[in-house]
Amino acid sequence: MKKLADRLLNRGMAFLHDLLMIPLAWLGAYILRFNLEAVPDWFWQHALNSLLLVVPVQAAVFWLLGLYRGVWRFASLPDMIRIGKSVLSGLLVITLLLWLTRDFSGIPRSVPVLYGILLMIFLSLPRMVYRFFKDQGARSKSAQRVLVVGAGSAGEMLVRDLLRDTQRAYLPVAFVDDDANKRGREIHGVRVMGSCRKLPRIARKLAVDLVMLAVPSADKSQMQRIIARVEETGLPFRTVPPLKELMSGNVRVDQLREVMIEDLLGRDPVALDWQAIKEGLSERSILITGAGGSIGSELCRQLASLSLKNLILVENSEYNLFCMERELRQRFPELQLFPHLADIAERKVIDRIFHHYRPQVVFHAAAYKHVPLLEEQVREAVHNNVLGTRNVALAADACGAGEFVLISTDKAVNPANVMGASKRAAEIYCQNLNDRSSTNFITVRFGNVLGSTGSVVPLFREQIKQGGPVSVTHPEIERYFMTTREACQLIMQASVLGEGGEIFVLDMGQPVRIQYLAEQLIRLSGKKPGEDIEIEYTGLRPGEKLYEELFHEQESLQPTAHEKILQACCRPMPWEELTRIMEDAEAACNAYDCRKLSDLLTRLVPERTNQLGGRECALQDAINPASK
Repeated sequence: MKKLADRLLNRGMAFLHDLLMIPLAWLGAYILRFNLEAVPDWFWQHALNSLLLVVPVQAAVFWLLGLYRGVWRFASLPDMIRIGKSVLSGLLVITLLLWLTRDFSGIPRSVPVLYGILLMIFLSLPRMVYRFFKDQGARSKSAQRVLVVGAGSAGEMLVRDLLRDTQRAYLPVAFVDDDANKRGREIHGVRVMGSCRKLPRIARKLAVDLVMLAVPSADKSQMQRIIARVEETGLPFRTVPPLKELMSGNVRVDQLREVMIEDLLGRDPVALDWQAIKEGLSERSILITGAGGSIGSELCRQLASLSLKNLILVENSEYNLFCMERELRQRFPELQLFPHLADIAERKVIDRIFHHYRPQVVFHAAAYKHVPLLEEQVREAVHNNVLGTRNVALAADACGAGEFVLISTDKAVNPANVMGASKRAAEIYCQNLNDRSSTNFITVRFGNVLGSTGSVVPLFREQIKQGGPVSVTHPEIERYFMTTREACQLIMQASVLGEGGEIFVLDMGQPVRIQYLAEQLIRLSGKKPGEDIEIEYTGLRPGEKLYEELFHEQESLQPTAHEKILQACCRPMPWEELTRIMEDAEAACNAYDCRKLSDLLTRLVPERTNQLGGRECALQDAINPASK
């Protein structure tokens, strides 16, 4: 009730002000007509008499045209346009009524024109002055002085929203923009001071406290260049959401956030063939293994929006499965969802699940992936990544699934570690099973996923939070990176492109040096590398390579219908030999004979660059001395 009363009071005060401005403008028009000298009595008397018509008519027009819907505190161009329409409409009605009452002959011809001009000024000027002083008065002395990068549409909207903010926490003081045509111009009273190259000097000159990036359409290289200039200032910075998020309507330009590592290492937006994806996956029964992991959970989220027949989740982590089920039921209440706590290495369990649901599409994301850890866990790597994949693949074949998508890794190419060799062995099995099955077995291979469980980004953030040092294994080490969302979208795209037997290699762009990644994360935290947070080089870990590859030299790459997806040729292997190695591997797993398992991995993956080492079996020899 109080808010309603305040609103009515404000409207009443505004209406009273405008009511007083009408006679001032009307009589002022007469004074100007007679050159600021004494107005003849006859004309003055006529002017006073006319007010009996002018004031009520003009006031009625003001109210009918919604002049009091706007708030003086936020008076802007639309309000000025509304005032102009109201003044002009009122003037036309007044002129018509005076003419009809034959009272127009006593009014000098210039008076209506002068009246309209004066009334427009008398109504507009107080509103703008009021807003100006409110803006100044409402701004806290502790308001941060802001330099905005980008004087385009996003920059204009950002400054406008900052100026309208009732909290007045920020004061935009200048723009920088590389467009020479914009330099020297003003947007909402904020001047474009120069190019991004001059950003550090402008920031120092204007005593800037914060830099805001309003360049949502900038690509990776442009963003890196801008961030490099901002970092020279040592100032904190924020950014508006990316252009695709703004265009989706899910966010607003004033929803500032911290610059994320994805903004600097992110890839150009991928244009997906969503029509083909929907046609290929909608209304189908889909099963996802590893549904609670980084890739599996994001696949669940994206697939759940495609009107599936049902979605079956297979996950061996109770907590991850619980979290994924809860999220999906909240976001997609109509989805037919069937969560199962299961280990893919247990063949009877997997067979039972597949026999019951008979999924049409399988996304196999379950895998152990931590490279150094698996160097000492060869038995678990083979048991899960190789034999577990065999179990899921055979179950998909037995139930007549249409597509089986194996999610692999760049570490499977010329593997230097147990993890990569186990994933390559899984690729080999699925590719060769494809020739003996009605199911289309498709392999999708890509590099590191930003922010995934166990990746360097969460590790670096935790080390930065603790004050450092940030541990990098080698100053020259490089890796391919992509976001989880993009990886899953390209996996879905590959699933509808494949016809069976293909290895799809996702275009990962250029590799990124881990040292650069660490430095950027330190800077994004507001610290300086080497000063506030040290970078410590620890040396390559067991099984770790300096550079990863996305395809083997014998896997000649070919283009596909999608520009971001390439196809590698698979290398066949005699099926009898492959099944015999798989049986031997199962027996070796049951016997905990990790030395035999390492030999079998080398037979399956002869390009494996590291052979059996002491660390590989040290832990399991301690558990099972008989395997020595």
